[in-house]
Amino acid sequence: MELIQETSDLSAYLAADEVIDHHHPVVREVAARLAKGVADSYAYAQAAYEFARDTIPHSQDVGDLRVTWRASDVLERRTGICHAKAHALAALLRAEDIPTALCYQSLLHDDGSGHAVHGLVAVRFNGAWHRQDCRGNKPGVDAQFSLDGERLAWIPDRESSEVDYPVLYAEPHPAVLRALKEAPDRPSLGRTLPTAL
Repeated sequence: MELIQETSDLSAYLAADEVIDHHHPVVREVAARLAKGVADSYAYAQAAYEFARDTIPHSQDVGDLRVTWRASDVLERRTGICHAKAHALAALLRAEDIPTALCYQSLLHDDGSGHAVHGLVAVRFNGAWHRQDCRGNKPGVDAQFSLDGERLAWIPDRESSEVDYPVLYAEPHPAVLRALKEAPDRPSLGRTLPTAL
């Protein structure tokens, strides 16, 4: 699949906003800690990815009812669904001047009851974008940081009407962000997240 930048302005994928608030002290502190002892930006990107994947539990996996969406809140509260974790990873990467986009898939729920939009990121290295999924591993999910072929949590099944969206967004998709901001808890969020983009 050919990934498509939403904007040709690469600086948009380094910007801070209310969601990817990489100038926030919490984000800066975590980024500085991760940057210590790594050899280069590739090693930093992998360290940031593994931090987001492994130390911030996916709230559904652990039964956490809280909804987070701002990167600094995700890092501070150590919880979030895939979208929130993607926002945190994007902030950590942008904090170290690594262009990072948000991207999406539409996937069937585990129980097959319908579709939901899943969030991930793409990082830019050597003039190309590479998608990464930091949602967190569990039985049946083995996502890994990779610049040499995708190692995502899921590969969409076209026969089940699952979709890989090619657009690389500089900011969260408005429908996803609206659902995150308005949800009082994770079960409510599960009912209001978009099923497709």
